[in-house]
This record gives sequence, C-alpha cells and structure tokens, in this order.
Amino acid sequence: MARNLDITALRSFVAVADEGKVTAAAGRLNLTQSAVSMQLKRLEESLGAGLFDRSGRGVALTAEGELLLGYARRMVALNDEIWGRMTHADYEGELTLGVPHDIVYPHIPAVMQRFARAFPRVKVSLTSSFTKRLKEEFARGEADLILTTESNVAAPGEVLAESHLVWVGAHGGAAWKGRPVKLAYERACIFRALVQRALEGAGLDWVMAVESDQTRSVEAAVSADLAIHTQIASSIPPHFEIIQHGGALPDLPPIRIGLYRAEGPKREMTDMLAEMIREAYGVGEAAGRMAAE
Repeated sequence: MARNLDITALRSFVAVADEGKVTAAAGRLNLTQSAVSMQLKRLEESLGAGLFDRSGRGVALTAEGELLLGYARRMVALNDEIWGRMTHADYEGELTLGVPHDIVYPHIPAVMQRFARAFPRVKVSLTSSFTKRLKEEFARGEADLILTTESNVAAPGEVLAESHLVWVGAHGGAAWKGRPVKLAYERACIFRALVQRALEGAGLDWVMAVESDQTRSVEAAVSADLAIHTQIASSIPPHFEIIQHGGALPDLPPIRIGLYRAEGPKREMTDMLAEMIREAYGVGEAAGRMAAE
C-alpha cells in the first residue's frame, strides 16, 4: 500500500537541518518548539529511521537524514510551486526590491527563486545600492520593498536581524597597524560616519586614504592592503579577512537589518515577498515589528 509523506513535517525537517537547532527552526517557521519536535518524531516513525543525531549540543543529520534532505528540499519546493501556480495565478506585475550590496548574500537569491516559483507571473527587479540611496528611492516610490543596514530602524520599518560591524582588511595585511588609520569607503556608505566617530572616541587619528563612488574600487584598495574597511560580521566577502587587532582598534556599534514595505495597489504581492524574506531571516512579522518599536 502506498504511503504519503507529510509536507509540513518535511518543511520542519529541512528547517532544522538548515538551522542546526529545533528552537531556531521553530522561530523560522513561526511554530512552537514542541510542534516542530512532534512533526520530526512523526516523520521518523513513518520512515522507520532516525534522522538526527541529538547527542551533541545541536542536532546533526544521520546518514538516513542526509539521504532524505535532498528529496525533502525538492518536495517542499515543488509543493510551493504547485500551490503558487494553482492558487495565485491571478497575481502578475512587477515588484522592485532594493537590497544593500553587502547583504544580498546569503538569503536574497534563494528568496527570489522561491518567489518566482510561487508567483511565476510576477517579475522581481533587484536593485543593489547603499542604504541611504535605497531609502531615498523608497521615499520617492521607486521601490516596493527595501532592506537596510543601519543603527536604528525607524517605523514603519521592521528589524529582521542584528549584527555587528567588524574591521576588515587584506588577507595577512598590516595596513591596520599604521597611524593615522587609513580608511577606504564609498562616499555614500552609511557606516563611514559611525567608524570615524568610533576612532575619534578612541583617540585615534584617521585619514580617508581611498574614497570612491564604486564599491569595487574600495574593495581593490583594501585587498591591496592600502587601507582598511568595515563589514557586517555576517557577510564578509572572501577577499577580506576580519582584523584580529587585539584592542588596537575600537569596538564598533551594532547594526540592524531593516525591512520597509510600500503601501499601495501592490501591497498584497509586497506582503508575500516580505514574508518570504522574514522566513529566510528566521523571524515572524510580529517579532520584526516589535523589534522596530
């Protein structure tokens, strides 16, 4: 007799495999921890196999779990695609999503792929720029939804995540040891003023050794060990490394990733895209709004 797998349980299984913890997966799915644990238990019982090794601090996949994961991802994706095509065929149009270049990865490509499967008649145009410019475009009505990186996310924005700025430089570089501190920044980067204040508060002189409108120019200068820069700790590009300065440079303030949605006739589609972004960051709508208040 044919047996059927529970898509909801498979979705929980994938979330736990991705997050490494049941609590984190529950937050991402907007479920209670006990609900996720129960779904995993039923899935293991139905398959007659243990999917997770729970002997450590987190959870790790067993051999059977690793075998299932690829199938589970495809089944969940196919379920979402079918659901989107069958229930949202009337949605069509175009959305503009603005994201700072340093947080496009790792979440945004997967979100765009998922949204395209669920709403194949809606085109999402991605624009990448600095937070200051994205907020200006949003205010002019040129973007339907934007993400930001800033110290404080003002209403009506929502906080998706909090990270820290860290000092970065060339691999094995020594530019950070020089005085005055040599900096490289884009003119529109919202972090540069924060960094300058931190250096001045620590009594360190600084000089803007490289200033450009182009991110690539700044990256090239830093990679050549001509100056240092700052990045969000959760998104360090491979051509930089975090500077282990041992206190020679000041600590930097926390940075919040914000989500802003436009009102108007496309709000329903915008809300759907926003919800997928929230899920990618592992937060629910209520949690995001409370963090912004």
